[in-house]
Amino acid sequence: MDGKKRRQKILIVDDSEMNRSILVDMLGDEYETIEVENGLMAVNELQKRAAEISLMMLDIVMPLMDGLEVLEVMNRRRWIETVPVIMISAETSSDRISQALEMGVTDFISRPFDAKIVQRRVLNTLLSSAKQTELENLVAEQIYEKEQNSLLMIDILSHIVEFRNGESGLHVVHVRRLTEVLLRQLASKRPDYELTAAKIALISEASALHDIGKIAIDEKILNKPGRLTDEEFKIMKQHSSIGAQMLDGLSVHQGEPLVKIAYQICRWHHERWDGRGYPDGLKGDEIPIAAQVVAMADVYDALTSERVYKAAFSHEQAIEMICNNECGSFNPLLLECLMEVSDTMQDDLSSTDGNEAPEESISSIVEKMSSHSELSASNRTLQLLEHERMKYSFFAAMSKEIQFEYTLSPSMVSLNAWGARNLGLDEVVMDPLENQKVKGYLNEDLRAQLHQVLESATPEEPIVTLEGKVEKDGVKKWYRFVMQALWSEDEPPELRGAIGKAVDIHSSRSYLEKLERRASMDQLTGLLNLTSAQTQAEARLKENPEAKYALAFFDCDFFKDANNTYGHLFGNRLLIHIAERLRQVTRSGDIVSRAGGDEYIIFIQYHQELEPTIQRIYGALHGEDFGGFSISISMGVATTGQVGPDFTALMGAADKALYAVKQAGKGQYKFYDGRETSLTEARGESVYTNQSEIINYEPENGGQSKGGEDK
Repeated sequence: MDGKKRRQKILIVDDSEMNRSILVDMLGDEYETIEVENGLMAVNELQKRAAEISLMMLDIVMPLMDGLEVLEVMNRRRWIETVPVIMISAETSSDRISQALEMGVTDFISRPFDAKIVQRRVLNTLLSSAKQTELENLVAEQIYEKEQNSLLMIDILSHIVEFRNGESGLHVVHVRRLTEVLLRQLASKRPDYELTAAKIALISEASALHDIGKIAIDEKILNKPGRLTDEEFKIMKQHSSIGAQMLDGLSVHQGEPLVKIAYQICRWHHERWDGRGYPDGLKGDEIPIAAQVVAMADVYDALTSERVYKAAFSHEQAIEMICNNECGSFNPLLLECLMEVSDTMQDDLSSTDGNEAPEESISSIVEKMSSHSELSASNRTLQLLEHERMKYSFFAAMSKEIQFEYTLSPSMVSLNAWGARNLGLDEVVMDPLENQKVKGYLNEDLRAQLHQVLESATPEEPIVTLEGKVEKDGVKKWYRFVMQALWSEDEPPELRGAIGKAVDIHSSRSYLEKLERRASMDQLTGLLNLTSAQTQAEARLKENPEAKYALAFFDCDFFKDANNTYGHLFGNRLLIHIAERLRQVTRSGDIVSRAGGDEYIIFIQYHQELEPTIQRIYGALHGEDFGGFSISISMGVATTGQVGPDFTALMGAADKALYAVKQAGKGQYKFYDGRETSLTEARGESVYTNQSEIINYEPENGGQSKGGEDK
């Protein structure tokens, strides 16, 4: 090491060279940056150095492959689990933002960029990722300790088989290690098998049970020194089916991944690639990959180990015999893997021999267990149940989920330990709907919704979800309830209750709502943008089409002069000032929006005469001196009584009235009267050419009449 602190790598993906350059400048020398201009190049970089990249800043809209497509690849390849992503885009669609968040995006930065915001968001994301890694390492250490206990129990059980079979006791150890080595090599060649570290560990652990069915085979056949007769070999072959049946009989644990993998290995580790194995004659990829790998490991160790019926072959002889199909046929890809690891296999096996539990100790335990057939099945069951309880408690505590079981009769809810502590409740609560604390958490409306959604479940579709606010310590937070309804076996079945969990989603829900609010706002003035204003207005028009609505469309006359004379910063302050005046003179229920540039709209519902309201709003905006610039407003007004409950029609009519104001000299407002409908094209828009009645209002001081054009 040269003593310098290693800089974290940030991958910047944007098709605009200017945007990339701005971000690089903002991030400074503290980080090492990698720039690419499209999604395909980003995927290529991840393929080469995903482990080195600390953060990706990803644009949404790009050629060849856009940001969402990059996220799809990252999810398939599981890169999203280790490389946090900040989206960077001017895209403000809430659907796009929501989709990106669901695909694993950590944060969102919109253009134009603010250096302080970019730096803080990047730092926060990197710190959060570091803390997550630290937590995962801590959890991994704790799980590893528990797994060692599980491995010991599997070792003991599998050694019982070896003890009866007269084997050395190292067969299980060797098969497990060879399985792991072969799987790791296979994972490097075939990523589509999704052989993660966790899955490799699971298959390796399950491999110890591959011969568990031999417990049911007569010792005389197991330990016969000579060749088996056809009848004896037929009995011996039953061990694979028997082992699978034993695992299939574990009804309580059928859903456990370890049991599923162990079943595949037990039943099919004697199947062969050419279909000439047993018990089911599977061939090729019909054989689960876990069983294929364990079969190869089992054959290799059997060949290189001494048995009562044979001497040990050398490593080289064993490899040659397997590759020559002298011990059954194997997947050609696995044979490649075997050849690639053959030089280091013996070292791998010798290194494991000293790392397992002392052989004498395990053999001693096995002998004692074998001599006590009266071991209590009920005690073993209780131990298994306690192990399951501890496991689920651990995972629930780490995930911070409130897990519960609710029964209708008797009315009772059982909570996991973490959930009970978090809520300050007992783990078992009788009559929960009458419990004051529970009522405090779940208001009457939420209780009714939970009851309704639970009753909507059916035996065919028993899983239901609901999101609602739970009040805790005076603060309301969003939670997601996921429940599975429980039914009786009667005909027709009766609802008995539910099991489920409540997950705190307040942070993600609030963050999404914040993003949606930001996406609906004009960033300069804080008013609604035109798209959001139109959406809200159309919803009101649809909900109450008979009501009276008006739309006022106005702009600031001579705004271009203000920019040219006083500068663009002054122009921005002027636009913000107009927005603030609008907030002061409109009602909270009115829809006020900056339509773009110096244009604004006001959408209002009215009951009495409209003109006094328009005159009051107009008077508050027009004629004020702002930093030496006299504000002049031109406004057009249209009503649903004229054009009907249609937002686009309202905008068009108000714009025509505004155009008429401009033609008449600016600085006034006009109402559009829609009795005439003949159209022609002017200034790129349709306007009335005949003399529709347009009611004029000119302020006493008149409109500003001198200066340059305002457009």
